[in-house]
Amino acid sequence: MKTNREWVAAAVAVILASTCMTGCGGSSSAGTAATTAGSSAAESSSETVEKSTEGTTQSNTKSTSQSGGKITLGSKNFTESFIVSELYALALEDAGYDVNKEFGMSTPVLNEAIQAGEIDLYAEYTGTGLMTNLGLDMITDPDEAYNKVKEEYESQYQITWLEPSEVNDSTCIIMRTEQANELGIKTLSDLQKHASELVLADFQGWTEREDNLPAMNKAYGDFNFKDIVSIDAGLKYEVLSQGKADVIPGNTTEPQLLGDEYTVLEEDIKIWPPYYLAPIVRDQVLEEHPDVAETLNRVSAALNNDVMIKLNSKVDIDGEEYEDVAEEFYNSNIKQQ
Repeated sequence: MKTNREWVAAAVAVILASTCMTGCGGSSSAGTAATTAGSSAAESSSETVEKSTEGTTQSNTKSTSQSGGKITLGSKNFTESFIVSELYALALEDAGYDVNKEFGMSTPVLNEAIQAGEIDLYAEYTGTGLMTNLGLDMITDPDEAYNKVKEEYESQYQITWLEPSEVNDSTCIIMRTEQANELGIKTLSDLQKHASELVLADFQGWTEREDNLPAMNKAYGDFNFKDIVSIDAGLKYEVLSQGKADVIPGNTTEPQLLGDEYTVLEEDIKIWPPYYLAPIVRDQVLEEHPDVAETLNRVSAALNNDVMIKLNSKVDIDGEEYEDVAEEFYNSNIKQQ
């Protein structure tokens, strides 16, 4: 009578023979015959083989999880944030991560979510982090502002600001290029001298906020505009192009600034905080997956205002999907070959 060890050996031999005949180009009927002939031996050892296979599968799954893992990525609810966040997602997926996207959130919700560990990272602006999220006073020096938010986020929230991109989505003042050239207006100081000849467009209480027109008046002297007209924020470039206003506030990465129809006036005396864009990540994530920092920093290194204006324009002006725009740019400029 065969011992249990002999039965197991016989079963393994039968299974190997069957596998070789079918997997190495042999006849499937011959494999079936061999399997049938040794069925009793196979049955006696099936539980042992099954447990061994199950253990191998669990080990492989665990290994995969450790080398990649799941990342929950948030974004704000406007085009620029959608595009940049999609670039983060593509880079992380290429690095082996399973990315869960939580897109289209407001700044307060994102700020709370990352502190609570509900999301792992998102793209934030230094000015927003400094004044809106931390509630600190305005800092106009870009390096000082970045160092301050980096220090405070680490000490208060255990969140790391990675390397900033060259995208600075800050406040700016815009005129029609033709009119600016006619009046010789290049800077905010020039604008202050000609304010009485020009109409300023106002929306969402922009002129009343302390860090906008009042800050301009304090730094440059009073801007005594000919008139201030209230408009819908979404129509500001239409109002400007039609001459219903001569001056509008805007942001430095708006897609309408791609051409030469409009001019951004130089802020020759700094009054607005920098809004440089950077990935912020929970410390725990970086401790478990240190390669995340390098992966996201590669994305930041590829971005600046000119690039961002072009990408925003493809979505907001040309009507392309932000996923397609991000993928095209990623494949051409960031993806490691």
